[in-house]
Amino acid sequence: MKLGEKLKYLREAEGELRGLRRAITQQEMVRALRAETGKALSQSYLSQIESGARPHLTNTTRQVLAKFFKVHPGYLVDDPEGYHAELMSDARTVEDKLDLWLVSGAERFRRDAELKQALLAAARHEDSRRCLLLLNAVIDTPGLLDRLFEVLSGRGGGSSHSVHDEAVDRGGASGARSGTPGSFRRSGKKATR
Repeated sequence: MKLGEKLKYLREAEGELRGLRRAITQQEMVRALRAETGKALSQSYLSQIESGARPHLTNTTRQVLAKFFKVHPGYLVDDPEGYHAELMSDARTVEDKLDLWLVSGAERFRRDAELKQALLAAARHEDSRRCLLLLNAVIDTPGLLDRLFEVLSGRGGGSSHSVHDEAVDRGGASGARSGTPGSFRRSGKKATR
């Protein structure tokens, strides 16, 4: 994949993560970069990168873009001929690729609001891989999936406070990349026990 293609893909993922339901535009990215990193890049510069007219980044620009998109700086180069991403084993690269895959999946299922939200929540989490491994463990544990749906949808009886409130009481609120605590939701209602 070429650098320009990667930048377009990252803008698409960033737009989804920000709830825009579309790619963040180059102009929106310029404003966000300035506001969030204090660094300035021009829209024409981004356009040149994406079109392939500027095939290489300076190290400073690479660092700014990597910080903005939360990817490893090494991702922001053209892949060499014959390169296959599947061969990479760096944990951060795996996490980045997994996050992009989850965002892409959310876009494919955008008409299913609950599924889209679930995929984006996993992508925003600091450890998306661990989230999916936990999901696998839940599915493999007989009866646990149904019991969790009961508890999270409010049919499990018991306490009237939310699962999120209980996690906060224990000091273990779930965190998202955005820094806002997550809560379990089903059918638009806060889940209770």
